[in-house]
Amino acid sequence: MFTRTAALLVALLVLGSAPVRAADKLTVLLDWFVNPDHGPLIVAENKGFFAAEGLEVELIAPADPNDPPKLVAAKKADIAVSYQPQLHIQAAEGLPLVRFGTLVATPLNTLVALKDGPVKTIADLKGRKVGFSVGGFEDALLGAMLKKHGLALSDVELVNVNFSLSPSIISGQVDAVIGAFRNFELNQMDIVGQPGRAFFVEEEGVPPYDELIYVAHRDSLSDQRLKRFLAAVEKATQYLVNHPGEAWEAFIDGRKDLDDELNKRAWRDTLPRFALRPAALDSGRYRRFEAFMRETGLVTKPTDVTAYATELQ
Repeated sequence: MFTRTAALLVALLVLGSAPVRAADKLTVLLDWFVNPDHGPLIVAENKGFFAAEGLEVELIAPADPNDPPKLVAAKKADIAVSYQPQLHIQAAEGLPLVRFGTLVATPLNTLVALKDGPVKTIADLKGRKVGFSVGGFEDALLGAMLKKHGLALSDVELVNVNFSLSPSIISGQVDAVIGAFRNFELNQMDIVGQPGRAFFVEEEGVPPYDELIYVAHRDSLSDQRLKRFLAAVEKATQYLVNHPGEAWEAFIDGRKDLDDELNKRAWRDTLPRFALRPAALDSGRYRRFEAFMRETGLVTKPTDVTAYATELQ
């Protein structure tokens, strides 16, 4: 009996002194500074969902929002938060990037005018000024929306307002802006007493698309860390839906600068837009949007969906 007990104690001591396996590290480059769009990532980190999957995830906000996909393509980071429209362009350019998950599953982009202003319908934009911040994709969106109402880009005056979208409408510099996010600019305008009227791109001639996606290098798709990353993100998204108040507290934990009225409203409006099945891929949806990108001239040649989007098995 003594011998068996002593042997058990020795075994326990050996197990207790054995080194704990270190968590696998992942570097995730965000598309912009931390904001409610990144809710599932922040909650997964704060509530231990990444740790439960054996991951140590470093979330990094970029100095230049154009850099994250390029750095992943160059194998300088593991994952980038990016945009589906941007991915189509990059795939056509030959970048080895593949979408393997979805963060925000609906467009956030809108065409916005003042609610009490003269623009009641898109047709009212004829002869008026429309502000934009990023040329190329945004004016393609606007062109499709105008076309549905019998207008063309030549019927409006485009004004580059940089990233001063809401102020440019409120000040009267422009009559509307394309590129305003429905969860941010609309709330921003309402808070200062100048509510906006939104025209949603997916209701006005633009195929639905995923606003924010996760992309990785094509060579890393067999890396099991990616599947564990998505498993943690899915658990975090379920937690967000089930416990929005607690999830908000986790989101602002250590980030008190985000605890303001604008971010609270943006949090509320973004919750229903997170992908409940982040790993799931709707290939037909991607094909339809790629066809739109070709029609608008943003990409010039067809690319098979399997070359730039996948559902990890």
